[in-house]
Amino acid sequence: MHKNIMKRVIPHIHRHTSSSDSSQSRLVLSIILNLLITAAEIIGGIISNSLALLSDALHNLNDSASLAISLFARSVSKKEADVQKTFGYKRAEIIGAFINLVTLMLISLFLIKEGIERFFNPQVIIGPVMFVVAIVGLIGNFVTALLLHRGSKESINLKSAYLHILSDGLSSLGVIIAGFLIIRYQWFFVDTILTLIIAGYILVQSFGMLKQTTNILMEATPAHLDPKEIADRISSFDGVENMHHVHIWNLDESNYLFEAHVLIKKCDLESIEQIKKDIKRELEMQYHIHHSTLEFEFENCAEEQNNNCAETNFSRKV
Repeated sequence: MHKNIMKRVIPHIHRHTSSSDSSQSRLVLSIILNLLITAAEIIGGIISNSLALLSDALHNLNDSASLAISLFARSVSKKEADVQKTFGYKRAEIIGAFINLVTLMLISLFLIKEGIERFFNPQVIIGPVMFVVAIVGLIGNFVTALLLHRGSKESINLKSAYLHILSDGLSSLGVIIAGFLIIRYQWFFVDTILTLIIAGYILVQSFGMLKQTTNILMEATPAHLDPKEIADRISSFDGVENMHHVHIWNLDESNYLFEAHVLIKKCDLESIEQIKKDIKRELEMQYHIHHSTLEFEFENCAEEQNNNCAETNFSRKV
């Protein structure tokens, strides 16, 4: 009996495609490269006494951790859907992105704190060491960005990691400029100013993406989809009285889930099937919603008695 039930359930599990193996390999190479950059900048920062270089090293170390999280998340997301996770594991990438962005913002706040303290307590900095190590860091960041560029267009998780690398590249460029100014003019305060600029930039850029990942995890309605507009459009279909109790949310950054109650005019099974096909086709073609659950009703459910719209004997789930 149990086996027969499983045979009926398994075919209905929704399977979602996974990322390519090349992205996995690129992530591994990026992690190794970032660890090498981090080691070089830590040593260079200690020798040169540069807070900006140490800040960049700390940022790179966090990048290595974020890339490792991205690698783990992508590996988990490739797992096939099962009876426990019927939609698969794609949201693991969103969780990975959330962790990356939160840690990045915390590090940015730490850098701002350190920069302010250094501003009131200036330090002598060895410019040539700072300059050379920053060039090495910039080259490493550039190569890593190239490795992650393609994948960043397909995944918010990789996009967050890609943002880490880009911000590192910008900070390395800034450290190079600061190193030159310190060598040429002994402007040690530039190191502190640069630290504050780098941290502020990272904080602002991360906030927007953190909001996006949080909305997905909270199952918020995608910003570009209007439930009322969709309900009004479907309600204009032949045979449909109205659509209500509409819910739209993201499974991940590119897959949308939809459910709604549909009040129809006729209690005819053939009409229900045709209306269902028309609605699903409209949701797919017009709104790119490929997974929808519709509950058909022949009379309005009593909203005043149950806010969740209790199912009546006349309703049929399709």
